[in-house]
Amino acid sequence: MTSYHLLNGDCLAEQLRQTNINQDFIICRECLIVGPVAANSLDVFWNIRAQFIAGTYQESVEKYFDKTVRELNKINNLPEQSEICLWFENDLFCQVNMWFVLSLLSKYPSFKVFRVFPVITNKADMWKGFAQSTPETLEQAYHSKIQFSPDDIKLGKKLWSAYQNNDLDKLITLAKTPSDCFEYLEAVCQAHSDRFPLDQSLGRPEKVIQEILDTQSRDFQLVFSEFVKREGIYGFGDIQIKSMFDRLIQ
Repeated sequence: MTSYHLLNGDCLAEQLRQTNINQDFIICRECLIVGPVAANSLDVFWNIRAQFIAGTYQESVEKYFDKTVRELNKINNLPEQSEICLWFENDLFCQVNMWFVLSLLSKYPSFKVFRVFPVITNKADMWKGFAQSTPETLEQAYHSKIQFSPDDIKLGKKLWSAYQNNDLDKLITLAKTPSDCFEYLEAVCQAHSDRFPLDQSLGRPEKVIQEILDTQSRDFQLVFSEFVKREGIYGFGDIQIKSMFDRLIQ
């Protein structure tokens, strides 16, 4: 059986190149935690995302299709019975990307899909994912992988549908589904719901940033570090936090 590794980012690919794990990588280069995702077909979805990425991150539409869409389209050409290992972390950023990937993989029932969890030895580092991994712990993670059952894959697809349609109630309900393939799912889905309070006040991430601005510092690097320390569950990078920071500091 041929194994392929579907990775949430190029940094992990560089780390895995230092191991004895085979190098058949497909890289998910998306940040579905931000921007529009609602679409009634995959083609429309790709075009909506391309326009958003181009307008937000100064990247051309052509580059998005070349780097992101073409890469994920490799899934369509994998042989039947392939083993697909999903290397995604537990934070919201990674989980949303993984839900989307599972919706793509759900079209290929012959695939054997596995979840590879980061090895976390200190609970304080639970949201740091693979960032602190060594070649040895990456190989340990791979050998400890867990297979998605058909129901697990259906759950991932349903989570993506609820997220894509901004159905927060459905997302919270689905998060209660027991599954060994999804860790901290209830906390992660609640963190997403907390971004959109019913009273239209600041969402949870913005409230935390505002508190840091009011009580600690207005220096972005310090705000960024403190936010990640408090709210690593979101998995936001500096670009996502800088966007909120800029709006709040005006």
